[in-house]
Amino acid sequence: MDEILAVLPEKIREIVVNLPPKMKERIEEVRIRISKPLEIVIDGKPVFPTRLDTQYLISASDAIHLLNQLSDYSLYALEEELKRGYITIRGGHRVGLAGKVITEKGQVKAIRDISSFNIRVARQKIGVAEMYTQNLYTNDEWHNTLIIGPPQTGKTTILRDLARIISEGKQHIPSMKIGIVDERSEIAGCVKGIPQHRLGNRVDVLDACPKAEGMMMLIRSMSPQVLIVDEIGRVEDSDAIMEAIHSGVKIITTVHGNRLEDVMDRPTLKQLLNMNVFTRCIELTRGFQPGKVKRIRDGNGKDVVRLL
Repeated sequence: MDEILAVLPEKIREIVVNLPPKMKERIEEVRIRISKPLEIVIDGKPVFPTRLDTQYLISASDAIHLLNQLSDYSLYALEEELKRGYITIRGGHRVGLAGKVITEKGQVKAIRDISSFNIRVARQKIGVAEMYTQNLYTNDEWHNTLIIGPPQTGKTTILRDLARIISEGKQHIPSMKIGIVDERSEIAGCVKGIPQHRLGNRVDVLDACPKAEGMMMLIRSMSPQVLIVDEIGRVEDSDAIMEAIHSGVKIITTVHGNRLEDVMDRPTLKQLLNMNVFTRCIELTRGFQPGKVKRIRDGNGKDVVRLL
């Protein structure tokens, strides 16, 4: 949280600092909207903290201060980030932005008059995926794995820890070369190209790169043994995954859904699932901590292990 506190306006920082320790430990988002009450999301639930016994309304000067801190007083330096609608800061925390969108030839050129900020707290959970490796690594190789879960169930948390385990190795599991296509700057949380999370020594990251293009770039240039990408969904993503599989590269990725049946008929995934490309499917559920696994299934939908 220190990196987040450093960019917050003074009055908002004071509110966050004065929260009870147990609440601070579980903060997921700090949402700042001009002329609206400060909102802090804790364990998935909104909290509207008070200052001097009243809800704190965000002022335009608060927004200007935050934007200046995020951009180091140079919005021009963040031109590419503004096109994507978010900024990644030290520690791997991501700040989403909303305001007036400027388009050119149907493409987003920039966001101006920024009025909303969503600061998502990045907490790496070292070891959260350790207990599942015996089901994901068998016969001396990693399974092509699809991680399924609704928003904020810890898909990226599990993905990030698997990247670390594969890169570092673990007991009988040798370390391997990892290629990460981090389109939304969430897996590695890069700042100026440098990952802010612990991912081991054998990781190469393409930050803010479209998934399909990034997978092909890494295969051609970095010879990864395992590719990791977050939230596949486009036809191009599926085509790139097939190309990677044919190149002998293992794939670990995520998709939104509650269970395997929810994603089986999606046009962009149907071919991959019908061909049993993914021999392991992890289903997540929201628990007290992100990354709570409900069950792990094989490519035919049969339970490998059921935990809930």
